[in-house]
This record gives sequence, structure tokens and C-alpha cells, in this order.
Amino acid sequence: MTYDIASLRSRFPALAAGTVHFDGPGGTQTPQPVIDAIADALARPLSNRGRYSLGERNAETIVTGARQAMGDLLGADPAGIVFGRSATQLTYDVARTLASSWAPGDEVVVTRLDHDANIRPWVQAAERAGATVRWAGFDPATGELTADDIRAALSDRTRLVAVTAASNLIGTRPPIAEICRLAHDAGALAHVDGVHYTAHTLVDLPALGADLFVCSPYKFLGPHHGVLAASPALLETLRPDKLLPSSDAVPERFELGTLPYELLAGTHAAVDFLAGFDTSAAGTRRERLVASFAALVAHEATLRTRLEKELTALPGVTVHSRAADLTPTLLLTFEHRDTTDAYRFLAARDIHAPAGHFYAIEASRHLGLGDTGGLRIGLAPYNDQGDVDRLLAALAEFLGK
Repeated sequence: MTYDIASLRSRFPALAAGTVHFDGPGGTQTPQPVIDAIADALARPLSNRGRYSLGERNAETIVTGARQAMGDLLGADPAGIVFGRSATQLTYDVARTLASSWAPGDEVVVTRLDHDANIRPWVQAAERAGATVRWAGFDPATGELTADDIRAALSDRTRLVAVTAASNLIGTRPPIAEICRLAHDAGALAHVDGVHYTAHTLVDLPALGADLFVCSPYKFLGPHHGVLAASPALLETLRPDKLLPSSDAVPERFELGTLPYELLAGTHAAVDFLAGFDTSAAGTRRERLVASFAALVAHEATLRTRLEKELTALPGVTVHSRAADLTPTLLLTFEHRDTTDAYRFLAARDIHAPAGHFYAIEASRHLGLGDTGGLRIGLAPYNDQGDVDRLLAALAEFLGK
């Protein structure tokens, strides 16, 4: 297993500016092969949907390649890969579609751990349908969301469970496979927000058991758009609002308007780039992804372990990321110091570690942090020990003032 961090970093043009980026959970920097793929797609002839002209064939090749790449990344059927503007937009679309069959007395389960993009669409859809929203909490002392927390919210009227695979605020990875089994035992669907999870853990959709899974390529070195993965059989049962002349085939029936071909080309390139993290890996793209994510997990775990140890040793620092299973994402607060001041202090030293609730507003409130949240340290594949050195030195300086 080989993870050449120096070579990897050299392929990110943005890093040449000298800024240290600990803002990966909000969006990663872009490697040159992804930039090149986007530019190449825009430079070639492109024509809207069809297969006869050169431009149409190019567009079809891009879409087909992107579906296959995302299928390999998620362990999913490419015929169930849907592209959209964002994970938020896709979740709203699915929520509206599913809620058309809900009635008063039906129930939907959401969690306090989730990003609001996997809460509000379901809450609002339930309200319109007259359905009941049931909330699953998590332990603010440990950050753990357990299967028992979900079990307590289920009933024989539950129609859907919406849950995150990893908290973008504190990094907690709940036991998703067990939660999905509980949802299915109750006769409900499981909608999983994998936006933060997919950047740090190789997804195996059948093993997770999620019926619907969303993610965002810009969180894992790709361009800005969203992806939904589901079985084609499930998608065939859903009837979203669409234009009359547009395709009714799955997955196209969920993709409103013309797809952003250049972004899909960039997403394909991003998956190929991820598959190359382990420079010694061979085999199919999925097999190379398995090896490369193992290398990534080991690299990020080394950095996170050091950060946890040294941050907790700093005076007046509280680390709120405490779950047993975590992504390399740490949320900090400071005794008698404002996290926004820390964010500005670091930014002045070209270290980007933002402060806030990051749209996980229910989680921030549940932790007792109100709408302020904390300072988030989020690792990405290109972070190295030098980045950690700069962050720790700057925070020690901030706390010493």
C-alpha cells in the first residue's frame, strides 16, 4: 500500500498559493486531471441529447462514463445513478415525489445529527402531506447516534428514515447498515446522506442497505453538482414531476433539463484520480478504489490521531468530535474565546479552518453550541504533517494572546 503525499499534493494547483486547507468538509481543492477533463469536455463538440452527430455522441459518452464511474465509487448499479444540481436539490426532489403518496398518520424519522439538507426537505414534505415527523436524538456527550436511537422513533406507520452516514459537523459515523435494517423491518425506506461520508470511506451501497443515497463530487475532489444512487427497480416506482416531452426512462426521468456535461466529465476524472491514491494498486477501477481508500484512511487516521492528541493538550480547548467511529473531522470550541476570532486569526496566517454550524444547525443546538457552532478542522487527501504543524503552532499562538 503506497500513498505518496508529496506527489499527490503536486497535482493540486491551488496548493501552490501556500494556503493550508482544513475546509475539506465544505469542499475540496481540485486536482489538475479534473480541471483538464472539464476543459477538454468544453473544448470538444457537444450537442444536447442524442447519438447521431459527433457532439451528441461526445455528450452521451460523457454521461455514460460518469454513471459508470460513480457506480464504481459507490458500489452501485450505474443505471440507478441520477445527476442533479446538488445533493440538497436531489433530496428535495425525492422528498416531494415520495410525499405524494403519504397521508395523515404516516410518519417520517429524521435525526438531530444531520445536515439540514437531510432534515428540512423531509420535514416540509411531511407537513404538506399531513404526516408526522419523529426525531431521533444523539448523545451530546459522546456524539453517538445509535441504532437504538432510531429504533425508539420507529413505528408501523414509519414511511421513511432519513439519516446521515457521517456528520459534517463532528464526524460521527452512525451504524448505517443496522439503521437501514431497522427501517426495512418497519416497512420504511432509508434515505442516507453520504455527502461527508463518501469523501472518507469507500461506499458499498448493497452492504449499507440504503434505498436512496446522495453525495456531492465537490467534496471528493470533483466539480460542483450532486449525485443520487438507488436501485433502478426502486426508481421505476417513483413518478417525479417532469416535462411532458422529456424522457421517462430511468434514471433520466429524474434529471431535469440538460445535464452539465463538463461537470460529469470532471466527476469521472475525480473518481479515476481517487482510484490512483495507492500507486501500487492494480485491477478494475473498483479494485483500485478499494486499495486506494485503504491508503487514504490510513493517511488521514495518522493525521487525525496527532491532531486529537495535541489539540486536547492545548489549554481551554474542547474537542466535540468524540464518537468511536469518526471521519477525520474535529469540531473545537475555546474557553472564553470566540471561534470566529480563531477563524480570522488563522485566515490571516493563510490557514483556512472555518467556524460555524455548517448547516448542521440541529446538531449544533443539540450539542449546546446554539447557532454558533465551532471551529471545524476537516482533513482532505492532500493534507500533510506540515499542514498540521502550521495549524497547531497558529492555534497555540492564538490561545497565548
